[in-house]
Amino acid sequence: IPVFILAGLLVHCVFLVSIFEIYFSSPLVHGMTPQQTPLPPPAQRLVLFVADGLRADSLYELNSNGTPRAPYLRSVLENSGSWGVSHTRVPTESRPGHVALIAGFYEDVSAVAKGWKENPVEFDSVFNESKYTWSWGSPDILPMFAKGATGDHVYTFCYTAESEDFGAQDAAKLDTWVFDHVKSFFNSSRSNQTLFSALHEDKVVLFLHLLGIDTNGHAHRPYSREYKENIKKVDEGIKEIVLMIENFYGNDGKTAFILTSDHGMTDWGSHGAGHPSETLTPLIVWGAGVNYPQKVTSQFFEDNFLKEWKLEDLKRLDVNQADIAPLMASLIGVPFPLNSVGTLPLEYLNNSAHFKAESIFTNAVQILEQFKVKMSQKKETTLSFLFTPFKPLSDSEQINFLKKARLYIQQQKYDEAVSLCKPLINLALEGLSYYHTYDRLFLGLSIAMGFVGWTTYVILVIIKTHTNLTKTVRTNNQESTVLFYGFAFVGMIIAFFLLIQTCPWTYYIYCLLPVPVWYAVMRELPVIQDLVTNLLSLRIGQSIGFLLVCTLGIEILVFSFFYRSTLTLGLLVFAGWPVITQLWVQAKTTALIWTLLCMLLATFPLMPVVGREPNISLVIATGLLTLLISCFSLGSLCRSENKYRNNKDLKVHFSQVLSIALSTYVVSSTHDSLKNKQGLPVLNQIISWMTLVSSLVLPLLSPTFLFQRLFSILLSLMSTYLLLSTGYEALFPLVLSGVMFVWINMEQEALQHYGLSLKQKLGGFNFAYATDITRFRQLHLDDVRRSFFFVFFIVTAFFGTGNIASINSFDPASVYCFLTVFSPFMMGGLLVLKVVIPFVLVSCAFEAIQVTTQLSSKSLFLIVLVISDIMALHFFFLVKDYGSWLDIGTSISHYVLVMSLTIFMILMNGLAQLLTTKRLELPRRTKHHS
Repeated sequence: IPVFILAGLLVHCVFLVSIFEIYFSSPLVHGMTPQQTPLPPPAQRLVLFVADGLRADSLYELNSNGTPRAPYLRSVLENSGSWGVSHTRVPTESRPGHVALIAGFYEDVSAVAKGWKENPVEFDSVFNESKYTWSWGSPDILPMFAKGATGDHVYTFCYTAESEDFGAQDAAKLDTWVFDHVKSFFNSSRSNQTLFSALHEDKVVLFLHLLGIDTNGHAHRPYSREYKENIKKVDEGIKEIVLMIENFYGNDGKTAFILTSDHGMTDWGSHGAGHPSETLTPLIVWGAGVNYPQKVTSQFFEDNFLKEWKLEDLKRLDVNQADIAPLMASLIGVPFPLNSVGTLPLEYLNNSAHFKAESIFTNAVQILEQFKVKMSQKKETTLSFLFTPFKPLSDSEQINFLKKARLYIQQQKYDEAVSLCKPLINLALEGLSYYHTYDRLFLGLSIAMGFVGWTTYVILVIIKTHTNLTKTVRTNNQESTVLFYGFAFVGMIIAFFLLIQTCPWTYYIYCLLPVPVWYAVMRELPVIQDLVTNLLSLRIGQSIGFLLVCTLGIEILVFSFFYRSTLTLGLLVFAGWPVITQLWVQAKTTALIWTLLCMLLATFPLMPVVGREPNISLVIATGLLTLLISCFSLGSLCRSENKYRNNKDLKVHFSQVLSIALSTYVVSSTHDSLKNKQGLPVLNQIISWMTLVSSLVLPLLSPTFLFQRLFSILLSLMSTYLLLSTGYEALFPLVLSGVMFVWINMEQEALQHYGLSLKQKLGGFNFAYATDITRFRQLHLDDVRRSFFFVFFIVTAFFGTGNIASINSFDPASVYCFLTVFSPFMMGGLLVLKVVIPFVLVSCAFEAIQVTTQLSSKSLFLIVLVISDIMALHFFFLVKDYGSWLDIGTSISHYVLVMSLTIFMILMNGLAQLLTTKRLELPRRTKHHS
């Protein structure tokens, strides 16, 4: 079997990686020539203010008393500049947002695996094209643009990473730091001749990254007083900087200013997904070369913000976030960033029609350059008779477009030139996408073939080794040799075909994978024939009914990924299971408790996603409830005169009860301390980390009797889960494990009901002696239901309190008992742990069911594998890379979740075996007799 497991892991890893190759390879190309507008630019320098995490509505809306929230910026957009909303794309995180603003392209999806702080591919930016750039702000953002720049003309000034503390007294000091350092920088330049002359060059960029608003939003939510006051502070800071810069340059009218944001923020203080509160950011541009406010009588936008913001009479100019990069390049006259896909927003420019036409023409040529490079790359790796070019932009069409546009500009028909260049830009972007997704169908079909083959093979293995449906058949050596050479020949043809086209090595893996998989299936041909004969002898109605129930079950699981309420439906059906199968007749009490607990668990998927409404009192109440239950069980252990206990076990149990009490106290006191802005108390932090470490060790010290060991695992994990909870989800593991305990008892009743074995006394059942192989039995149809229950409970453990698949349901408040300083990997690790805890509970219960129903874990696991693979095939075809970015992110995460579920279940199975069967012995003290 190790060969089978290795093959399975390998196949699943290939399936998992394949979607990143098929749907999400890097769209960037290299080798274009820089394009620059030939006319002199209106500005010599540009000041870019990025207020990290600032929502459009938070800046533009008025206070309750009718005064503007940011008085200076409001006066700018009413009197001297242009304004609008910049639409960002998902993931709405700081790095992708800044890359779109400054380099003009959206998140390169291949960056997903590379972490948040660096962009994994080399890229060009407005900073790189400038003569000098000075930047101040966060160490997470600035170094990325300095690192990619050629030469050393991009200078960064950052505060320390430790300053980004969500629990600090006031995050606005991050912005004050930036403003103070910019002022002292300009003051020092008066006595530094080199710096002074560098500042007076043209093509200079000053970048101020203001992180306070984002940090305050995470810590206190965007409707808080802190967030709003921070906006006011930023407004005052910008006013001072603008006045100081104008004075420094003697009001020469050669400075352009831009204020925008990298992303917004949800009402519950997170960002990352595609909710309008995250994707709508403000954009205000003023200064050299920028249009003045344009009065209008009416304008139409689908959102109703204009009325709320009292800005109906000022023209709102919306842009895509990547359009800001070409706007900056055009204002200071630097080449457009090479990989930019932004379209220059001409309405922001206050310049001649000639300048606008030349600028948009340059923009079109720059995007067309990328298209040409992409096309030639694809042409080189495809056989000429198989290559289908992008029809609307054939070589002759391109030349035609460019000639026409150039002619219009020479004849001074500037409006016609502009209206010709805009469709050309759109076509070039479409063409880029066309060549980027050129091989998708072919690779997708290869992977699907592999998927179907693998699932068929696993089903055959189950039937052959774990059931009595087939007789053992002798294989014919001659036939198998012919089969082997046949498949080897097919494999060689595929490899040869890929070799001629000089395809990347990964294509060989995806296209050759189905060959050995289907070879393995064809070798089991006698088993298939045997199975068909057997099935035909059954009643047709029964077989079809069984298939329908299986299909319905899997579809419900697939649906639950999109609509959490489907889980409620499933759990209600589970609640009625004892009635449907007449199990309740022989065990009325167990069946009643099962029904009630399933109905209680069914309420969780109907509740809002975790983190939206923190409710610490619920967490404390859960802690007290857990304490009550554990004290009750401690009491019953002490009273029972049974052979299963000794004093050492009571000590372990008592320390776990104490740990629950401590966790409840830490949650309460940390919350109060953060509320009063006193930061995270060090003692609480130490207790939290110690609880986390001990929760992994304590269960291994408890006795291995079934319920004692499972209860010990629950208490240990519960103490950690409480520290990571912010609301109703604290109750979830408690209810879930209640259902698990009853499930173990119900399965015993089911065994007896189907006459598979006699009912055991579970109280004295010991995990340590449960792995006696001889008692394992063959599979029964009811075991398919058992495996389905397991997968269903795993999915419930996952989506029961929200959807981990969306970044914005990660509430940073969950980890405040452990740390408050921003650290993406540490925080991510703790959030993953929070997600894993309900998994471990379900896996341990399933382990208990395997051993008490005398099933080899291997056979049940294979059924689970088939169920999750069929689900994965669904999601493979549902992966999107278009539409709203929330859909894209969700579709990837669904596929990755189901694929990793299988890999994850192998690990969980191992972990559950370790947690249930292993026991650490503490060194005993030897008694000395005097």
